Amino acid sequence: MSVRTPSSEQPAETVHRAGFACFVGRPNAGKSTLTNALVGQKVAITSNRPQTTRHTVRGIVHRPDAQLILVDTPGLHKPRTLLGERLNDVVRTTWAEVDVIGFCLPADQKIGPGDRFIAKELAGIKKTPKVAIVTKTDLVDPKALAEQLIAVDQLGKELGIEWAEIVPVSAVGAKQVDLLADLLIPLLPEGPALYPEGDLTDEPEQVMVAELIREAALEGVRDELPHSIAVVVEEMLPREDRPADRPLLDIHANVYIERPSQKGIIIGPKGKRLKEVGIKSRKHIEALLGTPVFLDLHVKVAKDWQRDPKQLRRLGF
Repeated sequence: MSVRTPSSEQPAETVHRAGFACFVGRPNAGKSTLTNALVGQKVAITSNRPQTTRHTVRGIVHRPDAQLILVDTPGLHKPRTLLGERLNDVVRTTWAEVDVIGFCLPADQKIGPGDRFIAKELAGIKKTPKVAIVTKTDLVDPKALAEQLIAVDQLGKELGIEWAEIVPVSAVGAKQVDLLADLLIPLLPEGPALYPEGDLTDEPEQVMVAELIREAALEGVRDELPHSIAVVVEEMLPREDRPADRPLLDIHANVYIERPSQKGIIIGPKGKRLKEVGIKSRKHIEALLGTPVFLDLHVKVAKDWQRDPKQLRRLGF
């Protein structure tokens, strides 16, 4: 079993490589946090609730000798709704199109049925190299980490998956994140950069703004709500008649939930929660866009949207 630690030396390469890597894993395995750590900036929303990611977010890592484009997929899971099925389709389509797959398994949780479900699917993809990434290593002691690395190696042997690498990382503690990039890059095809220097993602700004609002709305809500929240940015317009040195961007967005009874949870007593969502997300949006923002949020009911094909399309799925 080859497990990479910081002392492992990499051969020097002069060729330029560019390609796509995607992180897979069950919900809440640390995929989005890892994407953000590698890119060095927030491009994927993170939350301690499962199923946070609904769009394929691409984060771009620029190196002098390579460009690594990270595709962050939703967590693959056994679907219970039409939304769940659509999210799984997104994952499988992505797997078919990338140059390398990173399978994220948290260090602090034993390998479970969810991991096996994904590993079995991965075993069916023969040509694409697969890297096992043991995430959240900051949450365990060295003995528990060693046991998890052995278990991951064993899982590969059981299912006939040959891991190109097994890498322990902590995105939060910034441990071995650069090493992971060093190990993914040689698995990419040779070729010129695919995105301009300085681009960190190819997500449309409107989608990223909606995701930042949804991230803020997810915080602190009761367990039954995460899947029920969708955000659509209706318009983003510079306010007219503002002096050039004091621009203001007006953003109007709707937060959709599935049932009228959920409205009160999102709005909170006397509108307090919605106000907090606005304050928190506005700060991140201003950092992302580099301009002051006026954010206008409204909460609307889209009845059982996760199960309704028409509504799913309208909400961008």
